[in-house]
Amino acid sequence: MLIDGMAAVYRAYYALNRNPRVNSKGLNTSCILGFTTTLYDLLRSLKPTHAGVAFDLQAPTFRHEMYEAYKANRDAMPEEIQLGLPWVKKMIEAFRIPILTCEGYEADDVIGTLSHAAEQAGFDEVVMVTPDKDFAQLVTPHVKMYRFGRMGKPDTLMGIPEVQEKFDVQDCRQVIDLLGLWGDSSDNIPGIPGVGEKTAKKLIQQFGSIEEMVQRPGEIKNEKLRGLVQQYADQALFSKQLATISLDAPIAFDEEALRLQAPPTSPWRSPSRQCSGARRRAPRRHCSTWHPRRATRHRCSTPP
Repeated sequence: MLIDGMAAVYRAYYALNRNPRVNSKGLNTSCILGFTTTLYDLLRSLKPTHAGVAFDLQAPTFRHEMYEAYKANRDAMPEEIQLGLPWVKKMIEAFRIPILTCEGYEADDVIGTLSHAAEQAGFDEVVMVTPDKDFAQLVTPHVKMYRFGRMGKPDTLMGIPEVQEKFDVQDCRQVIDLLGLWGDSSDNIPGIPGVGEKTAKKLIQQFGSIEEMVQRPGEIKNEKLRGLVQQYADQALFSKQLATISLDAPIAFDEEALRLQAPPTSPWRSPSRQCSGARRRAPRRHCSTWHPRRATRHRCSTPP
């Protein structure tokens, strides 16, 4: 199981944004609580034998070198997430799960490289946990995509049939062509102006790839669309390049490092207790009293 760390953190933060959790020290712990709960639920439901959480580094990546405006339209990270992120990583370490990063590459590339390395190493199923549609390009017979449910809908595990149905493609790699055509506003990938998801699907169904489309624009019946394809052919090819997740990031696939371990059994102070500022309760003495309504005994916690 490979988790897109920042995607999970943002999801956790905004899920509790209307009713934020704030500890006694004034720290907004929404992303910490939400992420930890999500991680626990994933471990319990998916029961992985190996796991890792991938994060971006602050340094620019090779895509920024290719395209200066890459992700330039993104809002700054909320301060509450900035302050909570170190505690999120402490919680991951408490679960004895490695944090995965690679200089010059994004978390997407780390997950793409390791998921396919695991497949080549003989793993029967590798699950990528992310809401990002870009990861659909990585789905293979042994690599699947786990997407969290939204608006009350259940979580979904997407294999090849699910990707084919959702994106109307024959090959999961054609998702890259779709992104190259309609662009990606979250990453500031331009695509072809005026071409949305529906039109992009029709073009890929007709031509199979952007490369074939730009070689045969005369086959496009709609005159306006044909003109757009001819005008922005190079931009579409460049956008496809930006949208392609790398499978050869310089990060080693260490099977033993990714193997899940039992949590520590020795006494320790958990990060959640540290960041919450909670204090250990003093021992309480109890007395037995009669409850008038239930006619049962309950414990009274009032100290003598």
